[in-house]
Amino acid sequence: MKQDFKVYLRLLSYLKPYWGIALLVLTGFGINAATEVSVAKLLKYIIDAIQEGSRANLDWFPALIVLLIFFRGLGLFMGGYYTAVISRRLVFSIRQEVYAKLLCLPSQYYLDNSAGHITAKIMYNVEQLTAASSESFKIMVKDGLVTLGLLGYLLYTNWRLTLCIIVFVPLIGFLVRKASKRMRKLSIQVQNTMGDVNHVVQESINGQAVVKSFSGEASEQKRFYESSEENLKRGLKMVVVQNLNSPLVQLVMAIAMSLIVWLALRPQILGNTTAGEFVAYITAAGLLAKPVKNLTDVNEKLQRGIAAAYSVFELLDLPEEQNTGVQKPKLHGHIRFDHVSLDYADKVHAIKDFNLNIKAGETVALVGRSGAGKTSLVNLLVRFQEVSSGELYMDNIPIKDIDLPCLRQQVAMVNQQVVLFNRTVRDNIAYGQLEGAKEEDIVAAAKAAYAHDFIMNLPQGYDTVLGAQGLNLSGGQRQRIAIARAILKDAPILILDEATSALDNESEHFIQQAFDQAMQQDRTTIVIAHRLSTIENADRIVVMDKGEIVEQGTHTELLNLRGAYYQLHQRNFEE
Repeated sequence: MKQDFKVYLRLLSYLKPYWGIALLVLTGFGINAATEVSVAKLLKYIIDAIQEGSRANLDWFPALIVLLIFFRGLGLFMGGYYTAVISRRLVFSIRQEVYAKLLCLPSQYYLDNSAGHITAKIMYNVEQLTAASSESFKIMVKDGLVTLGLLGYLLYTNWRLTLCIIVFVPLIGFLVRKASKRMRKLSIQVQNTMGDVNHVVQESINGQAVVKSFSGEASEQKRFYESSEENLKRGLKMVVVQNLNSPLVQLVMAIAMSLIVWLALRPQILGNTTAGEFVAYITAAGLLAKPVKNLTDVNEKLQRGIAAAYSVFELLDLPEEQNTGVQKPKLHGHIRFDHVSLDYADKVHAIKDFNLNIKAGETVALVGRSGAGKTSLVNLLVRFQEVSSGELYMDNIPIKDIDLPCLRQQVAMVNQQVVLFNRTVRDNIAYGQLEGAKEEDIVAAAKAAYAHDFIMNLPQGYDTVLGAQGLNLSGGQRQRIAIARAILKDAPILILDEATSALDNESEHFIQQAFDQAMQQDRTTIVIAHRLSTIENADRIVVMDKGEIVEQGTHTELLNLRGAYYQLHQRNFEE
């Protein structure tokens, strides 16, 4: 409970910028609470006026009723509208903070968590926070003020009878607490299963070509059904707890009301009470049932929101990608691995005691079987993963001492899995730090990547908006746009991770010419490739196996050795 209170206080801290709007919420619901109490008071005056036969007083009551309803509506509108303003702004600000956090998390987080669960946090869980903040705040203020107002009126009218209601408060508190624990557990389960549903949907959308070509529709439908059914079961269990809690609280209130009516009808209790006072008291006591029910119902929203808050704050509290470097050198491309090792969490060695010296301007090809550690090695160069032991140097500066943005701005990467955004071709080439590049430079990069001709054949040329992941382009076209992006970056270090794997022979011929030209411009190039044409002209070929170097040399030298490279060449590199 103490931890829950801390989480709730942290959530409420996001409401601080909106204290002015919160005052308007309090004003609105204060007006509403006053009208609720006035209903009982008005009934007293009506009945007393009828008994006294005072016609003059009765003539005012229609106007008072209209005014009462007007102010009640005004109060509810003010409270409801300004609560919604706080709610939407709260979602907006927290969602911005969560998204900013996601951009700063290390790459390992994305390897450990599915895209579906990550997007569920920012889309679904953040939305649930409003249940614990603004929505519950609205109910607690609105119905809390009404409850206090009615209780105050009841105590003022007959404090002895009112004590009968207060006696039942601990029992109501016990029921609410028991329901809270159950709803918290179910809320967490609902959020997790929603992540599963989201994950299945994203996989189906991203892999729709595979789903269709392998007739996987029935299989995907089954997966979606199972994950949705699990979410439905957890949601229905929450409904059971919620709908069982309210009737129990109402039953307790009904028992309290019955006791009050029974006692109130005793002559010794009524005493000199007028008929108007008696009816007003019973009416106020009856009106008390609804706000008390609403206050117990708010518990469900509160638990759902706090469960979401735990999930969101857990993400916000994760350590960000560490930028330990302070130096901002202009790199020339000299890379040196000095007894470098990279261990995963399960103590598996991705890279083991690796030593390699790459001169500035040199082209080095990394080859080896799948899982040999080639991509892991490349990830170290941009610090997507951190060196476990040993030292990695850039221009004789330890890589951990180089400012992270400065380092990445001087490394251009082209990956096998091309990432394109749902933006224009121009925006995809001049992306990130390249935004604002001159038009002639963008066109020159596209021409160097042999992408200009097919871009000009698109409906709006460079202004054509690419669909999700650029799937309306061929694999070779997507690859060439990614290559154009790397060429435009003009970084001293170029990394090609299976960069020509998606190209047809004709496209590869042109791309290879572009790369040959790029590699001659004093640019250090590291190539991971399976095609002979990509690596045979490299200055040096490094053969890797199980995270270690087994051979290195030129293409001819390694073939003459008839060792590991020769074996790979015979099996995989034959064109």
